[in-house]
Amino acid sequence: MKVDPIPPHEFLAARGPILDVRSPTEFEQGHIPGAVSFPIFSDQERRRVGRCYTQVGPNDAVELGFELAGPKCAEFVRRARALTEGGTLRVHCWRGGMRSQSMAWVLSVAGLEVRVLDGGYKAYKRWTRDTLSSPRRLVVLAGMTGTAKTELLRELATSGEAVIDLEGLANHRGSAFGGLCMPEQPSTEHLHNMIAASWDEFRDRDTVWIEGESRRVGKCHVPDALYAHMQKAPTIEVVRSEQERIEHLAELYGDAEPADLIASTERIRKRLGGQHANAAIEFIERGQLREACSVLLAYYDRTYRHELAQRTGTVTAVDFTGMSIVEGARTLQAFAQGVRHEREADGQFASHAE
Repeated sequence: MKVDPIPPHEFLAARGPILDVRSPTEFEQGHIPGAVSFPIFSDQERRRVGRCYTQVGPNDAVELGFELAGPKCAEFVRRARALTEGGTLRVHCWRGGMRSQSMAWVLSVAGLEVRVLDGGYKAYKRWTRDTLSSPRRLVVLAGMTGTAKTELLRELATSGEAVIDLEGLANHRGSAFGGLCMPEQPSTEHLHNMIAASWDEFRDRDTVWIEGESRRVGKCHVPDALYAHMQKAPTIEVVRSEQERIEHLAELYGDAEPADLIASTERIRKRLGGQHANAAIEFIERGQLREACSVLLAYYDRTYRHELAQRTGTVTAVDFTGMSIVEGARTLQAFAQGVRHEREADGQFASHAE
């Protein structure tokens, strides 16, 4: 009994948990956000079946696959039933072939309703590329290091605004110090999947907020299509006093180990300059984090000004000095609403250039 597959947009909109039946390593590399790893084969078993296919032939590989997966079927059913309340599940593998169809057959025989992704994860990857190429009404939030842009974006999200938190998704603050006190980063592939999910979710929203980033956030690369949108989108530049920025950075990195702060400083020694790098390191060793931040800001301010100059969209500076995060978020909402009304008629607020 073959389960008729459905295209990615229907699959993603359907009900029920998503079971990714690829191997654990495939899942770890990247998966549909929210999916559950539900492998038919372990990594080792998958390699055995693959070698059998290339060295012996497809029929023997199929027999080996049944031999390896057969004893697990009862456990597959028990686990699947525990994951769904309504008896409906979504299943996919890499290409939408034998692994997903075999799992769908087993679960269907057990009385569960199953949807299979046509073309598998490979088709989903095409969907992410197509989704990220579609326009959105973006507003980029820029500002020098320490202006609390990420905190402002998260407050906007709390108040119901559509926000793509690149740094939150990438688990990195986007600088040489950005990985400190942060979880391990996802793969670039999985970052793209998470961004595409938000991009699709916000397709009908008037404004989508995002922080201005370079092409890389730590080890992850921002999708080319999204980066192009960001370069053309109108930008609001957050301006705060240097003292506020230093205080914010000192609080942000106050729990970091001095050795990690020094290692991060060494990574930008050449661009910072030996004299400034040595001064910053001495301050860190003395526990004078505010003084170290003051030295480091000189480098990051130059880098920021260079990146801001590359943008082709309008850039409007707004002074947030003395404002709390909540006050700043409300100011952003009011400002963006006014700008949108002024520019919507001629399309300047769209994410694509005319």
